[in-house]
Formats: sequence, C-alpha cells, structure tokens
Amino acid sequence: MCIAVPGEVVEILDSGRGVVDYGDLRQEVRIDLIEDLKVGEWVQVHAGWAIGRISREKALENLETIREVYDLVYGEA
Repeated sequence: MCIAVPGEVVEILDSGRGVVDYGDLRQEVRIDLIEDLKVGEWVQVHAGWAIGRISREKALENLETIREVYDLVYGEA
C-alpha cells in the first residue's frame, strides 16, 4: 500500500516541477502527471510526484486523519 500526502500547489516551476505546501513544510515535486495544474489547487503527493488532484475539503480531512494516526503512534505532537 502507498500513502499519498495532500498539499497545496504554491508555485509552478519550469520543466514539470512545482512547489507544494503541506502546512509545516514546502517541497519541490514533479507535476508532470497532472495536466493544466494551477497554483492554489490541491494534489496528492507520493515519492516526490503529484499523482492526482484532490479537493481542499478532502485534503484537509486527510491531513487531520494523518495527524490523528501520528498522535496515536507517537503521542501528541
């Protein structure tokens, strides 16, 4: 099973690259797999690749679930 992490696209760079904001971290990722991606859209990222669009609402819900699992495993952050 793979885990993709949602993030917001904050910058489109050249050569199929973009910058995604995860809230506490910004990361340069490959965006080649998603046509016509725009700043402000939310994506699912796996292994440095944006693999699909996701709604803001679903992204925030997924991030909350990830935080809850983290807290269960490692204790409150």
